[in-house]
Amino acid sequence: MKVLLPGGTGHVGQLLRRAWLREGHEVVVLSRHPRPYGDGTRVVGWDGRSAGPWTREVDGCDLVVNLAGRSVSCRYTPENLRAMMDSRVASARAVGEAVAGARRPPRLWLQMSTATVYAHRFDAPNDEADGVLGGAEPGVPAYWAYSVRIARAWEAAQREAVTPATRKVALRAAMVMSPERGSVFDVLSRLARAGLGGPVAGGRQYVSWLHGADFVRALDFLRTREDLSGPVNLAAPHPLPQRAFMRALRAALRVPLGLPATRAMAELGAWALRSDTELLLKSRRVVPGRLTEAGFTFTHPEWPEAARDLADRRRAGR
Repeated sequence: MKVLLPGGTGHVGQLLRRAWLREGHEVVVLSRHPRPYGDGTRVVGWDGRSAGPWTREVDGCDLVVNLAGRSVSCRYTPENLRAMMDSRVASARAVGEAVAGARRPPRLWLQMSTATVYAHRFDAPNDEADGVLGGAEPGVPAYWAYSVRIARAWEAAQREAVTPATRKVALRAAMVMSPERGSVFDVLSRLARAGLGGPVAGGRQYVSWLHGADFVRALDFLRTREDLSGPVNLAAPHPLPQRAFMRALRAALRVPLGLPATRAMAELGAWALRSDTELLLKSRRVVPGRLTEAGFTFTHPEWPEAARDLADRRRAGR
């Protein structure tokens, strides 16, 4: 199988690249700053928005997984929010045009999306059938609605591409957890070890997550299921409140205590980390309805066990 990974230089792209190389597949990464990996991966340059020599890689490939988009780990200034929107929509449109113009188009185009598309809520989980899309919740910062608009425009760019020979799936992914440096798990682990792993603003907000191994397995599962297209939630089946999520993480890391943080303290910490409190405070209660109904089984369905596995892998990696 030949796999094309636009924007595949980030944490999630590296998980996929390494897994599929181990299985003997050909992997091509599209990057704005191409550099060799030295492991058989081909890296091809692109600008993320316009056609170029990179489009030849689409012709004849089996699978495209578009991961391109400006990182959300930044301050949510108007400039950065526009960059998030523009980079996601432009790259999805560029991929769609390349797929549409290919003589031998790929059978499947997996487009990264986000669980942030769902509403901030505590009362019930969000699945693909009955979930409430966000953007109109009372009592939340107005700019949270822009994050939802980004997600919806991102998905629309894929949905509107005219690619009759290519099945399309939008991956509404929760936080993907792996032990590698720079991952979400790495950042949260460092905070917990610094004594900052307690509840934030009371800790009622739900955290949706997915073990990296199950993320790779879910994409392999989607390759085999010709009946699945459109939005698919990529999240473990048991989201949990942030206070319980961090308690389990501290236990896995053998950290006995975590200081609680008020909303104001969280805002100060996010500013210091050049990030935004939406990542901490929005309640993302997302469940994998379509995956579960299709028969996918999770290797790591519960967070306490998944956290122990990730912590053990991290210690072994050192």
